[in-house]
Amino acid sequence: MTGRVFLLRHGETEWSLSGRHTGRTDVPLTERGRGLAAAAGRLVDGLRTEPPVLVLTSPRSRARDTARLAGFRVDEVDERLAEWDYGEYEGRTTTEIRETVPGWTVWTHPCPGGETADEVGRRADGVIARSADALARGDVVLVGHGHFSRVLVARWIGLPATEGVRFAMEAPSWAVLGHERGVPRLDHVNLTPKGR
Repeated sequence: MTGRVFLLRHGETEWSLSGRHTGRTDVPLTERGRGLAAAAGRLVDGLRTEPPVLVLTSPRSRARDTARLAGFRVDEVDERLAEWDYGEYEGRTTTEIRETVPGWTVWTHPCPGGETADEVGRRADGVIARSADALARGDVVLVGHGHFSRVLVARWIGLPATEGVRFAMEAPSWAVLGHERGVPRLDHVNLTPKGR
């Protein structure tokens, strides 16, 4: 591989700002989120030397709009880049969920009617496999969501999906996934534009 994966979490939405779990619901970017998405595109310019050879995005408008505002032409919408399916917890905050399930986190407890960490990990593995061929030609940009991006970072470096808990991905932020002599490594995580 010669390229790196540039993983971008979408910009701020009303739900991300309030801590509401946003999987399937298509919540638009806030005005501030739109400005920060554009700033995120400028931030990563100094880390890349060539245009990306492949740009994939989640199907949600908040991710597609972030990609466009950050200055990328999307090659393909990939359903696997969608956020964790929170099932019955969609639109609820952790505090609200803990009123009935003490100590709940997405990393340690189930999401009734939604996805398990292993299922999200398998999707991340599929995105990594899809990116592998393109990485032989250059950099890949993936635009998605917070929890899913954290799982993808964990899977890139060979950790279980639940270890995504150890990485921050604010809205919007970058993770850069590289390699050293064929061994996957984490080059950067939670790089955010100034003015957050």
